[in-house]
Amino acid sequence: MPLISVIVVNWNGLHLLKRCLRALQAQRHDDYEVIVVDNGSRDGSAAWVREQGDSVRLVELPRNLGFSGGVNVGLRLAQGRYLVLLNNDATADPGFLAEIVRPLEEDRAIGAASGVLLFEGRPDLIASAGITVGRDGLARDFLALMPACTLPDHPAPVFGATGGAACYRREMLEDVGLLEERFFAYLEDADLAWRARLRRWEAVTVPGARAQHRYSATGVQGSPFKERMLARNRLRTIIRCVPGPLLMRCLPSIMLYDLQAMSLAALRRRPWVIRGRVEALRELPRLLEERRAIQRRRTAEIEDLARLLAPPVTPWVMLAEQRELAAVLRGSTT
Repeated sequence: MPLISVIVVNWNGLHLLKRCLRALQAQRHDDYEVIVVDNGSRDGSAAWVREQGDSVRLVELPRNLGFSGGVNVGLRLAQGRYLVLLNNDATADPGFLAEIVRPLEEDRAIGAASGVLLFEGRPDLIASAGITVGRDGLARDFLALMPACTLPDHPAPVFGATGGAACYRREMLEDVGLLEERFFAYLEDADLAWRARLRRWEAVTVPGARAQHRYSATGVQGSPFKERMLARNRLRTIIRCVPGPLLMRCLPSIMLYDLQAMSLAALRRRPWVIRGRVEALRELPRLLEERRAIQRRRTAEIEDLARLLAPPVTPWVMLAEQRELAAVLRGSTT
């Protein structure tokens, strides 16, 4: 059995997938398998992967199960001890696999490691180096929009691993479960990070495991679909995963953020931001049932979890970051 299983989910992304797989073939590690889960693509992706022969294992799905559903199909088939998720729009450096598994081999308390995604065309700038979660319940990309030179010299703690470049210990997933498939796309990695933290699994960012990322190549930054998914899955994650005592402590910041987000959405005439939250609230009975099952298994102390949460982010900081991100993406596509 291979030491590492790499799972790449694809949906009509042949132009991206070719580069992703070529980079994986150039890895400085010889004990890994690559599984491509194709979500019912119609652009010839599956046919092209079949032409690659035995170097890639192809799973063809009849319909699009989303990122979370597609990943879970791959995870259930994977044979490796370490399970790596890599976006099809990410091009991994040759040392990516060797670097991202090293912390997990050295410390059995680490359940997840996050690679560093750098903006394609701007490898000096970080897109994500993991997940950080604030007291307002907001899951954000760690070190986003910071220069790559600010990365630590060695693996450093983060709340969780970003799903676009993550390595999970098999034992951790067996303990806390796979991605929540109903999320479809976005924040399924934050939900998993919460469930792992509730069970006292550690997570680190690995500065040496780098990949260039074509940001939101599938979901499209700022699209109604992405913003609705983010709004819906944010509330799903908070309701399912945040323990009661911590939720009560953070509730004012959580409610303030959502009030500001919905007010801004109304002013900008972006109803899908509000619609996503309404969709989550309509699921409340089911979410509360899931919450009870998740919280029954919590072993982490509340104060330990509280120390992991970052201060809330002000709306004007968020707006400034959105403008900066838009400028970076414009520059990356010119």
